[in-house]
This record gives sequence, structure tokens and C-alpha cells, in this order.
Amino acid sequence: MALTLSEMAVEVLTTAEGRAKAAISRRHAATWFAARAAGQAPDIGRAEPPLRPARPEKPDLLAPRDVPRRRTGSPEGRAALLHALAHIELNAVDLHWDIIARFAAHPMPPGFYDDWVKAADEEAKHFTLLSDVLEEMGSFYGAMAAHAGMWRAAEDTADDFLGRLAVVPMVLEARGLDVTPGMIAVFQRARDQGEKTGALEALEVIYAEEVGHVAYGSKWFNWLCGRDGADPKDVFHALVRRYFHGQLKPPFNEEKRAEAGLPPDFYWPLTEDDVADRG
Repeated sequence: MALTLSEMAVEVLTTAEGRAKAAISRRHAATWFAARAAGQAPDIGRAEPPLRPARPEKPDLLAPRDVPRRRTGSPEGRAALLHALAHIELNAVDLHWDIIARFAAHPMPPGFYDDWVKAADEEAKHFTLLSDVLEEMGSFYGAMAAHAGMWRAAEDTADDFLGRLAVVPMVLEARGLDVTPGMIAVFQRARDQGEKTGALEALEVIYAEEVGHVAYGSKWFNWLCGRDGADPKDVFHALVRRYFHGQLKPPFNEEKRAEAGLPPDFYWPLTEDDVADRG
């Protein structure tokens, strides 16, 4: 019997090893889109996702303050940067499948599932690209300690569909749009100095595709608010203040955020200066 989309999601979430998780994510995405093209998409169904996804034995997961910081002027430091990014991308694979399974009881148009399956597929591609580059550099995913708090936003919003959309794509992934150009510049300098890896190409793919993931969050957040007759900006501010630990910090990539459907009046009022003014 064919798996429902929610069952596909849970299979990804309960797979521990990184490359295997990415491969299953890509396989299920291909199945979904092939069926959609044939007019026979799998049922969304119901399946119980784990509160936390399965993880490999390595990397060791540490509190953010305990993760060693390395300067990107050395190959070792650049490998550490890519390892941290690979960890983020692996968590993103799970986040995008989790939103499908966890909130399957909320009736949504087919396009919602198309968007998040595509996002999960692309995150799996990103993780695989970064794993390949790490191995080119003589390392691998799991060779270094990683951030233990990546899943906190998912746990905090496990019962709040709008909260999940607000915090994960519209805050956390939007932050990626702000910082990725700086990472691209790091590896462009390394390339100019003779370092030969696929890092620059991988980052350029990630940067281009992450805009879409933020846009999916913005699109469906606004759609749900519109359906309920709520002001999206006010709801977004309230949810981020409830669930996001800390303040949003400039500088912001306003061009790419706008491209993804995030206008400045959504995020500037949530900056540290605004919080200080309110305090």
C-alpha cells in the first residue's frame, strides 16, 4: 500500500543518518511530484511525528556558547563554517517534513504541500552538497560539535501552526538571507587565493533557493491570516514575541526579504532597539 504524505514525512523524521535522511527526503519528494503530475497525489493522511527527529550519533550537540568558534581565514575555520551550515540544512529537512505531518489536521490547499515538499527536497540537496564539500576538504558531517538548540523553535510551536510559519521560515530562514552573502564572500576570497572546492557553487545554490522557502512561509502565513480576517503584520509580531528567544538583529538583506514577501514593517519593529524602547 502506498504511503500517505504524512507517513512519508514521519519516515524522514525517524531516519537518523544524515545522508540517508536526505536521500529518503528526495525520494519521497520525487514520488509526490510524479503523482501530482499524473493527477494521483498521495493522500495527506495522518501520522504521529516524533517530538524530536532521529539524529546520528555524531556530531556531539552542545549549547551554543560551548560550540567552538573558528576564524574563517583558515581552511579549518571554513570547514567549521560549512559544518555548521550542513547542520542547519539537516534540521531544515526535518522542519519542512514536520510541518506537513504535525499540522495535517489543518485543511490546506494542495499547493501548500507542493511548496513544503519542494522545500524539503531542496534542503536535502543542500545538505548533500555541503557534505560533499566537507569531504573534499578532508572532513565530514559529524566531525565537529554542533548547535544543540536547532529544534527548539519546532518544539515551542508544536501546537501552533501560525507560530511555526512565523518563526521557522519567516524568522530563522530569513536570517539565512541576511548572512549567506557574507559566507559567499568568504569562499570567493578563498577561491581567489587558490582554494579549489565546490563550496562557492554550493552556497550560491543555497542562497538562490532559500528565498523560495522564506516566500512559502510568508505566502501561507498571509493566506491563513486572510482566511481568518486577521492583520498578518500584527499576528506576526505577536507570535515572534511569544516564540522567538531574543530579538531580530540587523543588518537585514532587505532586497531578498522583499523578494520573499517580507516587508520591512514586519521585521524592523522586532529589533533589539524596538525591544529596548518597549522595555
